Amino acid sequence: MSSRSGLPSLLIYLGLGVVMGQDGIGVRFNDAQLTQVLGYAALVVILAEGGLGTKWKEIRPAVPAAVALSTAGVAISVGVTAAAAHYLTGLDWRPSLIIGAVVSSTDAAAVFSVLRKVPLPARLNGVLEAESGFNDAPVVILVVAFSSAGPVDHWYVLIATIAAELAIGAAVGLAVGKLGALALRHVALPASGLYPIAVMALAVLAYAGGALAHGSGFLAVYLASLVLGNAALPHRPATRGFAEGVAWLAQIGMFVLLGLLVNPRELGEDLIPAIVIGVALTLVARPLSVTATLAPLRIRWREQVLLSWAGLRGAVPIVLATIPVVHQVADSHRIFNIVFVLVIVSTLVQGPTLPWLATRLRLGTPEAAADLGIESAPLERLRGHLLSVSIPERSRMHGVEVGELRLPSGSGVTLVVREGKSFVPGPETVLRRGDELLVVATDQVRDAAERRLRAVGSGGKLAGWLGTPAEDRRRT
Repeated sequence: MSSRSGLPSLLIYLGLGVVMGQDGIGVRFNDAQLTQVLGYAALVVILAEGGLGTKWKEIRPAVPAAVALSTAGVAISVGVTAAAAHYLTGLDWRPSLIIGAVVSSTDAAAVFSVLRKVPLPARLNGVLEAESGFNDAPVVILVVAFSSAGPVDHWYVLIATIAAELAIGAAVGLAVGKLGALALRHVALPASGLYPIAVMALAVLAYAGGALAHGSGFLAVYLASLVLGNAALPHRPATRGFAEGVAWLAQIGMFVLLGLLVNPRELGEDLIPAIVIGVALTLVARPLSVTATLAPLRIRWREQVLLSWAGLRGAVPIVLATIPVVHQVADSHRIFNIVFVLVIVSTLVQGPTLPWLATRLRLGTPEAAADLGIESAPLERLRGHLLSVSIPERSRMHGVEVGELRLPSGSGVTLVVREGKSFVPGPETVLRRGDELLVVATDQVRDAAERRLRAVGSGGKLAGWLGTPAEDRRRT
């Protein structure tokens, strides 16, 4: 029902929580600390799913821009938004700084869900996805620093703290991701259903390791999941599907819980301040941070406009707004209400208009050939792999003969399943959309066989010769 309503899932489940709350059915819930803990847990799962679904080849060119936006860009956005909150709404500096830090983080769940439906150039997709995965870490550090009792640390102390925690989190995440991928490729688990659970367990381990090492657990879990998602792991599509389902459950639970926590009767007096701060954030702070940080990288003005508008907010800022409530900061409940209203207005305005803006800026891209779903089941005793390949609707493998796949020696198509019937193909068998193939490959050529299948799926029978990037030609 929620997916068919056309409304953002955030609003559906926040509304459900509000209806169940004390001003609705009458469920009383005001435990901000429990909400914060469960919100952090949900964010770990959401970041893990985002990392598993992000293609490294798409975000690799965008990493410098994403790092600039998630560090210097966040600092600029926090300063401008805090100044607007202080001078335009009359809030004291500490609540203003907290609001500026809370709403300056783009929401990973919102970005991942919206961008995968909007046909943007790979470069912009990479910047936005990487930024949403990176910027939670410095924002959490800032919110905790501004919410702590006593005076706020000097700016150079904050910068040093953020740099140290990011470095530790990155090191832990990369180490867990690489070691975990190595282990899963060489250790045969007793059941295929254990591979998705093992991958998610590694993501949680990365978060725990980063936090225990006094680093950024959020950055650790995202980087570990990014490494795992781009490794040639067994049962990779099943792992992606499992992670997506768990992330959906995490989002739903988080949204309902946040809806329960809010008191609708208190939102009226904070409506105007929330709109004022939201306008300053969307039209001044975010564009200024994008322009200042990306101008040296020679990002075109049209792309800067889209990146400015695509700074989506979701449930994460509301979760972060529970931190000052837990620390009992002055005006903490007003901070929470302002952030709650701001996120709802932002969700109603920015998300639905993003595809329209991309079209107006001529940044939309035609639908590319769909990527193949290839799942690998290791055959340890035979020292080989069985690849299950599904040919989607937009794949350019449609119309290609089996012999034209030109698979590396040591691999071959052994079975084709078409319209519920299976048969052994010959070299002249023409593949069609909707076919499922079983490809056997030895250990030595397993990766080369998958690369070749993906190249044909995106470039057709001439992949590696005409009309394909130089990288594909080198690989084939």
